[in-house]
Amino acid sequence: MGNNVHNLIMNLQTGMPKFSKGQKLIANYIINNYDKAAFMTAAKLGEEVGVSESTVVRFATELGFEGYPQLQKVLQELIKSKLTSIQRMEVSSSRINENNIVKSVLQSDMEKIRITLEELNQETFNAVVESILNAKTIYILGVRSSATLASFLGFYFNLMFSNVRLIQTTSVSEMFEQIIRASKGDVVIGISFPRYSRRTIKALQFAKSQEATVVAITDSMQSPLAAVADHSLIARSDMASFADSLVAPLSVINALIVALGLRKKDEIYGTFEKLEKIWDEYQVYEKYDNTEPVSLHE
Repeated sequence: MGNNVHNLIMNLQTGMPKFSKGQKLIANYIINNYDKAAFMTAAKLGEEVGVSESTVVRFATELGFEGYPQLQKVLQELIKSKLTSIQRMEVSSSRINENNIVKSVLQSDMEKIRITLEELNQETFNAVVESILNAKTIYILGVRSSATLASFLGFYFNLMFSNVRLIQTTSVSEMFEQIIRASKGDVVIGISFPRYSRRTIKALQFAKSQEATVVAITDSMQSPLAAVADHSLIARSDMASFADSLVAPLSVINALIVALGLRKKDEIYGTFEKLEKIWDEYQVYEKYDNTEPVSLHE
């Protein structure tokens, strides 16, 4: 079977019909939780799915590995490399029920939120809230698909804080130019999910070397962002297809915005009072008066 990481997932899926009941349990667990399985002993994996340690070890050898440690090593490589877009499409097409794509994808997203809720460390979350509240400057970094998350966070942080810098540049040099002043007392929030952005990792390493507090919003403690961060907020984002699932990360970001909003309630109230007046004056939002007909020509 060889050591090809992508092949492992595919082989588990195609081999499913001929696996025993116990082997099916192991295979399903590895396919859906390879990031967890990669760091579990054979005994722990067995306990997790309800089979004996020897069943797990035997399964590894039947797959063509010398033993369980070799299977683990391949899973750990999978976390590091993740899959290319084409491989993701191949893997996900066998996971998604093509007759009901909406249901498959939405259920998968719900499952990611559920796992994120179970795994999110409340103390870490609280520590992140405190560090942001006390920050001199808050830098938010996100590129590629994570730029969407970064701009959402930046939009609401700008309403709450006067010291926010949103960095979404595609240029490495520009990214460094924008965080060059980050130092002790500042918070740098880096957002990245597989395949991880090298730019974001380098920028966080730089921020760390400048003694800024680094917060990572990423998908696992094995993520290269978590390795650099002082605090990591973990949200699941496994593939539904070539597109990243950003539902759970967005949920965690929402929770962060709400938590900070509650802590800064009075200030925000004042800001919104001013904004409402400005929005009215400059007619930013459409307002309907039910008594008047709406003219399409205005």
